Amino acid sequence: MNESVILDCRHLWKLYGMGAEALLDGGLTPNAAALAKANVIGAVRDANVQIYQGEIFVIMGLSGSGKSTLVRCLSRLVEPTAGEIEFDGRDLLRASDSELIEIRRKKMGMVFQQFALMPHMTVLENVGFPLEIQGVDRLRRQASAQKVIELVGLKGRESYYPSELSGGQQQRVGIARSLVVEPDLWFLDEPFSALDPLIRREMQDEFIRLQNILKKTIVFITHDFDEAIRLADRVAVMKDGKIEQIATPEELVLNPKTDYVADFTRHVVRAKVIRVQSRMDPVTSDRFAGEVAHDATIEDIADEVERADTPLKVMKDGKVIGQITARAVIDVLVGRG
Repeated sequence: MNESVILDCRHLWKLYGMGAEALLDGGLTPNAAALAKANVIGAVRDANVQIYQGEIFVIMGLSGSGKSTLVRCLSRLVEPTAGEIEFDGRDLLRASDSELIEIRRKKMGMVFQQFALMPHMTVLENVGFPLEIQGVDRLRRQASAQKVIELVGLKGRESYYPSELSGGQQQRVGIARSLVVEPDLWFLDEPFSALDPLIRREMQDEFIRLQNILKKTIVFITHDFDEAIRLADRVAVMKDGKIEQIATPEELVLNPKTDYVADFTRHVVRAKVIRVQSRMDPVTSDRFAGEVAHDATIEDIADEVERADTPLKVMKDGKVIGQITARAVIDVLVGRG
């Protein structure tokens, strides 16, 4: 992941209600009690977020936590009440309507729960539609659309209409349509939540495959912690419009900063999030049964360790940085330590 910041959000607020702006006059930061007293809803409260180039940043929380409102503020689909948003080095809140349209057409891709496909258009036409809006000629947009259709695994269905596709296939069309403009920043608001569990898992696998190819910068909303674990480089946990903690999935589980985050992650299977590096020991053996990557999860290596009668080397960038034993893996699996 490139550590350059593509999106920087500072002290962002979105309040609903009469006199909402007055509550923030003079740089005040009203708490939940003050908002309730003023009959104002704090949909987003003093959010500070930095999104790095090439990362998958997941925003999660229960229904009503403010995660969708935050993303809509970041893209200015919803106008923030206060705060700063810098996108790719420019002040997004100072952008004119025409500049915003250009940014959304060429720099941002968006996928929502509702697929919003044009029922009278084929798959090829649906995917190429954003380029048609940009004025790209028919041959070029068809070529670009065809390339993305193949990328998402829909080759052979170019002439199908949405009604002829399954839910998972429709979602792939929505993803292809958002990718055809080659966005710098990709927003996905619970894109798989309407799918049944098996298709949802397949779409997560497809999403991971696409990200390994494309290396996009992605802001992904979900209420499902298992989904966040599978996809995220970092996670922001929200409650009542406020960001409780931003960390890797492993850090959230091992070092929750608030009681809410601790409760939220209490029943997560630790082996799914704890990485080898955090459970390895210094090298003491001269005999190894094999090697594992430092960033593999304990779940990933459990079977291999179980079969081994000696430690496994832990590798990073082609170098041995430690060893991991069956005892360390078992401790995680049974909840010791």
